[in-house]
Amino acid sequence: MTTLPTSLPRHEGPLTEDGLVQLLTPAGERVAHSDPYADALDASRLRAMYRDMVLARRFDTEATSLQRQGELALWAQALGQEAAQVGSGHAVRDQDQVFPSYREHGVGMVRGVDPVDILRLFRGVDHGGWDSEAVSFHLYTLVVGAHPLHAVGYGMGLQRDGLVGTGDAARDAAVITYFGDGSTSQGDVNEALVFAAVNQAPVVLFCQNNQWAISEPTTRQALVPIADRAPGFGIPSVRVDGNDVIATYAVTAAALDRARNGGGPTFIEAFTYRMGAHTTSDDPTRYRTHEQEEHWRRRDPIDRLKAYLETAGELPEVFQAELAGEADALGERVRTQVRAMPKPPADSMFEHVYATPHAVVDGERAAFAQYEASFLDTEEAHR
Repeated sequence: MTTLPTSLPRHEGPLTEDGLVQLLTPAGERVAHSDPYADALDASRLRAMYRDMVLARRFDTEATSLQRQGELALWAQALGQEAAQVGSGHAVRDQDQVFPSYREHGVGMVRGVDPVDILRLFRGVDHGGWDSEAVSFHLYTLVVGAHPLHAVGYGMGLQRDGLVGTGDAARDAAVITYFGDGSTSQGDVNEALVFAAVNQAPVVLFCQNNQWAISEPTTRQALVPIADRAPGFGIPSVRVDGNDVIATYAVTAAALDRARNGGGPTFIEAFTYRMGAHTTSDDPTRYRTHEQEEHWRRRDPIDRLKAYLETAGELPEVFQAELAGEADALGERVRTQVRAMPKPPADSMFEHVYATPHAVVDGERAAFAQYEASFLDTEEAHR
């Protein structure tokens, strides 16, 4: 008779730091470990990452303020997740494709998306806001966990187009998709893992474990690290310190190279912490403690890279002054241009739903126009 195990093979739980790849400590000290991808990062490239993280945070702060002033309907903060996003974003090549969720503002900025365009969606004047083909950064998906399936399908398309494993580094392409720890509890993500595994799709499945699915902690979603789920599907996985921009870059670059070269999918769990609210309609003080927030504030991803660069003498004051000016200019431009966004025509919601004419959408557009025309003009009615 088979004896069933009475306990799980691992007891650390989903919040353990065991097994995390870390190349930069919270104090900003470089871990003595040779990694070809990390070792290739010179001071100039690290300053570029630092700049992108600072600008991403400034944009996040401005967007939060705009929502509080009633200029945006909603905002999804990424405070504290800058290293996971900027580090991985720097590993993506021009020919790669990115399928984001709704919080990947830092990745989008690295890809060349104008941050003002990101706010068109949150102001409610556009379905998306940017040309996804021009920057290979697809529109935000608000349905939790739906887009990894799109990413895997796109990756399978790359395979069939002969754009994977050719040995031509300028041609071989891969796909990376971003989602949160809560998404891994969704059926769509698990279906994506199945398809990615059996088709050996050139996909990097990048999970930002910020420890909260809105107010539901990761500990209520898993008994083991999130990354441990992927090997069950036949996909290798790695856990990385998501507040360490160097480690995040190195791990993602290796996974993308593997995908481009025909090695198949990789699952990355970037262990981080959402220091802000889930969205501006959320109140995190209702479900987490001040002590926990302070613990993670001391692991701030920007502070640790700043400490490292300053100690190395690679963050001159003139650079910091210019960056501060650039951040202020970004903040002013975001405020000015968002407030100046014109109200779109009411029937614009029917545009770009399908690439070709669609009878159902055409019918809905006509019905909406008839409904709008049924209202009496207020000024005329009072004469």
